[in-house]
Amino acid sequence: MEDKVYLYIEVKSVIEDTIAAIATALGASGVGIIRISGPDAAKIADQVFEGKNKIKLRERPKYTISYGTVYDENKTMIDEALALVMWKPHSFTGEDVIELQCHGGTVVLKKVLELILKAGARLAEPGEFSKRAFLNGRLDLAQAESIMDIITAKTETAVKMAMGNLKGDVSKHIKSISGDVLELIAYLEADIDFPEEDFIRLNEEEIMRRLTRIETQIKTVLQTYQGGRIIREGLKTALVGRPNAGKSSLLNAFLQEERAIVTDIPGTTRDTIEECYNLGGIPLILIDTAGIRETHDKIERLGVARTKEIVMAADIILYVIDIKEGVKEEDNAFLSGLPPNKVIVLLNKIDVYDNKVKEQKIRGQLTGYKVLFVSAQENTGIKQLEQVISQLFFENGSINTDKLYLTNARQKEKIEKALEALTSAKTGLLRHIPTDLIEIDMKQAWIYLGEVTGESVSEDVIDEVFSRFCLGK
Repeated sequence: MEDKVYLYIEVKSVIEDTIAAIATALGASGVGIIRISGPDAAKIADQVFEGKNKIKLRERPKYTISYGTVYDENKTMIDEALALVMWKPHSFTGEDVIELQCHGGTVVLKKVLELILKAGARLAEPGEFSKRAFLNGRLDLAQAESIMDIITAKTETAVKMAMGNLKGDVSKHIKSISGDVLELIAYLEADIDFPEEDFIRLNEEEIMRRLTRIETQIKTVLQTYQGGRIIREGLKTALVGRPNAGKSSLLNAFLQEERAIVTDIPGTTRDTIEECYNLGGIPLILIDTAGIRETHDKIERLGVARTKEIVMAADIILYVIDIKEGVKEEDNAFLSGLPPNKVIVLLNKIDVYDNKVKEQKIRGQLTGYKVLFVSAQENTGIKQLEQVISQLFFENGSINTDKLYLTNARQKEKIEKALEALTSAKTGLLRHIPTDLIEIDMKQAWIYLGEVTGESVSEDVIDEVFSRFCLGK
């Protein structure tokens, strides 16, 4: 534990250089931003930027904007720009920050960045601005990780959830649980270190009660991960079935556009088509797959093999059957290898086939599966399908946007390890092992919880987390 905290402090103390990077996506746009952060940010920016009022950036007050020109070393004009000034600690990174807002052309931005690097800045590594914000105490680790959730969010619900985590929703909850663990550790240490002193001691029954309460709190947080992951990453939804069952038509029905080619020729879809659909705040990652059948066509066989891989990784499988054709042996063979709780069978083309007797017969052949009647051609049953999908993964079939959701796999892993350590402590207590051994497990739980927020974390973990960020963030 002490080594991890030492590494954290040591990293904070070595931030002495100034970094720069393009902070906006490269490509033709109205504005592109270059961010400079560090002790020499203004000094470096003054070497390439000259304001119309001739006042140096390092002489300007915080939160001001200057209009001027970017020049190269030969005083050749490169671009017109706005320079934003932010002095430490009142900036995103907690350091002196200058942002140059230039025109958004790729050539211009790269040229300006090149001049800044020649003036003494170092090219920032991926996520290094956010990393400095963490090391300078502007964000904790869980808040920093939520930044990438905001950038990659697929729906407004995902943005709202990520913004809540950026404000510290997850951090506050974990720190509260960590505080309860630390309080219990303090009681145990006092009992071990001062056995002769007169103070209130906790008996085994009270220790067990507190451990159980903390354990319940942790389990409650972990139970939110499935919903949080779905909101963040989306539901991988595989459209599967025999050729010409109507899979591509269903994809088009969801998207309300002709995204997939639809023909009467079996085997038209040979590779997967993937699109994202917003299902009431849930990103539905729709994957149209090649039709399942025996074929001698080499390319089509590869498509079928790919379909089977996608099905294994999918969160939900929409198995499409042409109601006119009914359930075939190929359908039964494929469905038998799938977990029924992940499958919704869609009997498609009810707009051109109306046979109640056969419909009931087909239902009987699909016992154990959720079955819906739909028409991709007329959008019949699509709304009902959306409701069924929502009810499978969220209580009452909708997302509670006021609820805390755990979304990050790294954080989940650390919290699970904390739970294991607390469970070990409870087991030791039941076996009446010495208190100092129980305390070891509790300290380990406290360390794991600290690794969620960054209160106890190694340099390697810090580097690994921020390496996933995009350049310029």
